[in-house]
Amino acid sequence: MWGVRPYFTPPVPGLNSFLELNVRTYVQHRGVPGVWFLSLDINSPVARWGGRQFFFLPYHSAEMSLRQTGGSIDYASERLAGDAPDASFRAGWSIGERLPQAEPDSLDFFLTERYCLYSAYREQLYRCRVFHDPWPLSSAEVSAHDSTMLEALGLVPPADAPLLHYAEELKVDVWPLARVERDTRDRVFETATAPESFG
Repeated sequence: MWGVRPYFTPPVPGLNSFLELNVRTYVQHRGVPGVWFLSLDINSPVARWGGRQFFFLPYHSAEMSLRQTGGSIDYASERLAGDAPDASFRAGWSIGERLPQAEPDSLDFFLTERYCLYSAYREQLYRCRVFHDPWPLSSAEVSAHDSTMLEALGLVPPADAPLLHYAEELKVDVWPLARVERDTRDRVFETATAPESFG
């Protein structure tokens, strides 16, 4: 991620670019689809604090690296001890051909065209709207892959080969977090993302 800033300020050198790795699932609430982040690893202490404080998201500190040589990318993340259960990720992939724009009923569309995220804090559900153009997707092929990100969450990794999409760049606008109005059918469990839990 780069060029990150509030809309009313210019980018701050040293604080506006960082690496991030997330594990997420796909949800909807009253017909509004979005994403629910199970974990986010990041190599910026300031962005980690902001993500927890203002979006109630489960950010964790990690040592991370990205190296690109031509059309090949090597990416690595090692969660820092004491921040959360140990978790690591290492992968290499090569960028393939540009794909057509995802159609609404396709798997590519389901996985990428999500325009809000959900989070929870103290039994309250929140929604954050985002806006971006359709993802400019390309195919990609894995050359190496080793991950314990799912195991750290108590999940069993799938046996299938990874499915990859690649996008070089996409501008995203993010709105402030907003409470989701509740009714008697709603029940939200408190998560471990409360800002005061981590100081």
